[in-house]
Amino acid sequence: MRVVTIGASAGGVEALTVLAAGLPGDLQAALFVVLHTTPKGYSVLPEILARAGNLPAEHPVDSQKIESGRIYVAPPDLHLLVSKGQVHLSHGPRENGFRPAVDPLFRSAASAYDGAAIGVVLSGNLADGAAGLRAIKDNGGHTIVQDPAEAPFQSMPTSALEMGPVDFTLPVDQIGPTIARLVSARTVELPRTRKPRTQGERAMLSKHPDSQPSPFACPECHGTLWELASDVPQFRCRVGHGYSLTGLVDAQDDAVERAIWAAVRSLEENRSLRRRLAEDAEKRNQAFIARLFRNRAQEREQHAEVLRALLVEVQSIARKQARKAPAKPRSKRA
Repeated sequence: MRVVTIGASAGGVEALTVLAAGLPGDLQAALFVVLHTTPKGYSVLPEILARAGNLPAEHPVDSQKIESGRIYVAPPDLHLLVSKGQVHLSHGPRENGFRPAVDPLFRSAASAYDGAAIGVVLSGNLADGAAGLRAIKDNGGHTIVQDPAEAPFQSMPTSALEMGPVDFTLPVDQIGPTIARLVSARTVELPRTRKPRTQGERAMLSKHPDSQPSPFACPECHGTLWELASDVPQFRCRVGHGYSLTGLVDAQDDAVERAIWAAVRSLEENRSLRRRLAEDAEKRNQAFIARLFRNRAQEREQHAEVLRALLVEVQSIARKQARKAPAKPRSKRA
């Protein structure tokens, strides 16, 4: 059986709809879809994909048998994984800040299905899916990336291309027919030699990577991050939180912002407490102590305003940078 694993984030619903519309109803492969979603709430993506194309779509249950000609969509807040003939759902640690995440699905498909796996990266932010796509490629599978020039959000496809090599870079309306052609081919279209799994790749498939500790702490649980011994830079903590390089930078940025806001909150609370102490001292006619507490309260207020202004400026710069469209790479076919 062939398996097709697909990862998307921002802008991914439209891309997935177009892809599903391009698949034949008699496709002899099972499709697995991860779309970054909020952890709470109900996802209607299976209904959307079923209406868009010719294949039924569903949220699977753990240990469900895999059937050809079906689309299995990751439920909110659960990683979607595959083994030989079975679907697995996991509430394991977030990777690149997401659960479900694309990399765990891709890695499991690369491990279980080798050259029978096809990986597809669509529109989205950050770099989730790039390392997993490389694992599929290294294990003999085919890899497809949506052309960043047409993707609403280019970071995921661009990261996948940079980590490459990638077999096909295509407009999304050509991805469905390409999948159908690869699935129906009797022989492997693009000859390749399977590379032996490196220590780092084996580590990414285990819960506790046997690799070298890095100088960085996990932004999620604050444990030591271990850098995996692989040509694809990846970090993982003892708990299992995983990050690409860009994912780690983004997670650290978020952690720094949260820490600064926490400092602002603490300063504001300390200011309020010192004002309360000053008022109590004034009631007891302790003018010197009251003046001391008010001066300290004013200092805390000034410090909080400095941090608040800094955060506003940083956020403003980030928004301006986000609005600047990156240079669009040319579409290419491997």
